[in-house]
Amino acid sequence: MRILITGGAGFIGSAYVRRLLTGAEPDLRVDAVTVLDAYTYAGTEGALDAVRADPRLRIVRGDVRDAALVDTCVAGHDVVVHFAAESHVDRSIAGAADFVTTNVVGTQNLLDAAHRHGVRRYVQVSTDEVYGSIDTGTWTEQAPLAPSSPYSASKAASDLLALAQHRTHGLDVVVTRGANTYGPYQYPEKIVPLFVTNLLDGHDVPLYGDGGNVRDWLHVDDHCHGIALAQTRGRAGGIYHLGGGTALTNRELTGRLLAACDAGWNRVRPVADRKGHDRRYALDCTTTHRELGWSPTVDLDKGLAATVEWYRENRAWWAPLKQPR
Repeated sequence: MRILITGGAGFIGSAYVRRLLTGAEPDLRVDAVTVLDAYTYAGTEGALDAVRADPRLRIVRGDVRDAALVDTCVAGHDVVVHFAAESHVDRSIAGAADFVTTNVVGTQNLLDAAHRHGVRRYVQVSTDEVYGSIDTGTWTEQAPLAPSSPYSASKAASDLLALAQHRTHGLDVVVTRGANTYGPYQYPEKIVPLFVTNLLDGHDVPLYGDGGNVRDWLHVDDHCHGIALAQTRGRAGGIYHLGGGTALTNRELTGRLLAACDAGWNRVRPVADRKGHDRRYALDCTTTHRELGWSPTVDLDKGLAATVEWYRENRAWWAPLKQPR
């Protein structure tokens, strides 16, 4: 099987590449993996170091917005797994243009090329944020999309384009929507690596508003395994939720990270809340459990402890990323 992975030098994408090439997904027999990544700020060289020497791996530096390059990359591949995206909410609020061109136009370029070259399966990797906020209960896959930020709106648009390609042209598409994900090699602007690296450096951490926003937490290995199962077992046109099963307020998460870094609440700095900040996310994963046989396996406390330890031991990777640009 020949797989094209867009955004394969980013956080979740690189974890997927590493798992494929190290045999962590035994149901996926891989003959070749091509990574297409623009190596913007969130795509890093070190994330693929562990598998860089594998002869099955080819890395192409390029942008999904480049339709001609995308067409060349897609040709000859059996599967496309689309991770590449602008993904930081705060950045999208400050300026949405790159989110629209990358997440919407880039996705359409991939879909057009996948249809043109007869790709056997296209996996659209998405987020629970496309649903907006939910006060109580959980979202099913049939819930209406109600995104709150330019980021989540652009991801919702890309999901709909992928599903439309399936319905109109018969392209074999599956969509995964994952919960907040944490683990090694996450760029230190997201809450877990930002807080951990700040605390390790003796700095304060910024907590939005009252800290009551609720998120479900999923380890990157569980997230990647769910994507792999969707790739191999998902039905064409299916949407699969990948939730961690452990919901915490941001304040509760902060407390766990403080404890893991041997720091106290005096290191927390309250900041004004984010514009349009969704209060609560919650996914119903019943369909995913039933159809794919997937459940998260990494305990949150153990996963956070291992993640903190990884950042302790890998300062050489993340410290340069936090330098002023």
